[in-house]
Amino acid sequence: MNPFAAKPQIRAAHVSVTTIRKAKPEDHEALVTLWQRSVTATHTFLTEVDIAALLPAVRDQVLPALDLWVLVDADGVLAGFLGLSGDKVEALFIAPERLRRGHGRRLLDLARRLRSGPLSADVNEQNPEALKFWQACGFEVAGRSEVDGAGRPFPLLHLKETGRR
Repeated sequence: MNPFAAKPQIRAAHVSVTTIRKAKPEDHEALVTLWQRSVTATHTFLTEVDIAALLPAVRDQVLPALDLWVLVDADGVLAGFLGLSGDKVEALFIAPERLRRGHGRRLLDLARRLRSGPLSADVNEQNPEALKFWQACGFEVAGRSEVDGAGRPFPLLHLKETGRR
């Protein structure tokens, strides 16, 4: 060890201990709240009315059907979550105040460990920041739909993971 090397600076205010665990039934309300907060912050093309219209389906149908994993901080507060259906990432949402801290990549790395083959995902075409994230993580656009899964006018880009078999 070099005694003259600069010592790393650790600032407690910026240290955030998080763990990933399987979602529990009692997480459901927090998952829905986090989804709503995240979508409001990142899906700027959606109106409040759009988000309110999506909420019942997300709460009652989508989330219960997924293999859900949650990212929680040391205090047990939900910081993000991942939802899988087969080899498809159906949900990857991070609390707005936790964005751009590597949490999305951590959850995506978990998905890769849980699934053996290449992953796929859909991203709204009107969400260029999300597309940049997926591309930086090794995904490419493999197709496009003019409407979302419910037929609404929100085009989807269908992504496939490259370089993984």
